[in-house]
Amino acid sequence: MHHPEENPWQIVSEKLAYDNTWISLTEFQVINPSGNPGIYGKVHFKNIAIGVFPLDEEMNTYLVGQYRFPLEQYSWEMPEGGGPLGIDSLESAKRELLEETGLKAKSWTEIQRLHLSNSVSDELSILYLARGLQQFEAEPEDTEQLMVHKLPFEEVYQMVCRGEITDAMTVATVLKVRLLILENKLIELD
Repeated sequence: MHHPEENPWQIVSEKLAYDNTWISLTEFQVINPSGNPGIYGKVHFKNIAIGVFPLDEEMNTYLVGQYRFPLEQYSWEMPEGGGPLGIDSLESAKRELLEETGLKAKSWTEIQRLHLSNSVSDELSILYLARGLQQFEAEPEDTEQLMVHKLPFEEVYQMVCRGEITDAMTVATVLKVRLLILENKLIELD
């Protein structure tokens, strides 16, 4: 599909409003595509969002539950975390899976890339399917108070359909895996 390559936004000035180890927030004074002045805020993420969907031979997966501070609610998700820019995202995925669930996988497949909240941030997400699972000891970070549950994939799919799982990376991955199953392509990934 053809689309314009040029940026219709003109940046007049920019000011760093906030910066920490994980994110920065920049406020831009702009001329918008219709030629009018305005402001635009951009959240820059200093890590890649990594998601790992572990799936065993019996079609079970593992969900991680934790209280999400920004949402002020509990969330069930696949194992997720941040992978530093410049580090191989697969290595970050392996670390996250082990930290949160104690699992290691023999087979890894990148199944999707997403831009999360792309109207206000540049956050990139890379999603992996992990197969050939072996159980070891979990190593959660000190900021994580996690619960891990092993569930049949079909039950997790139904949780997505009922709106009980709202994490964007998990929803996208569950639906992608469901499509791979329906198209008989899941076996090709092993």
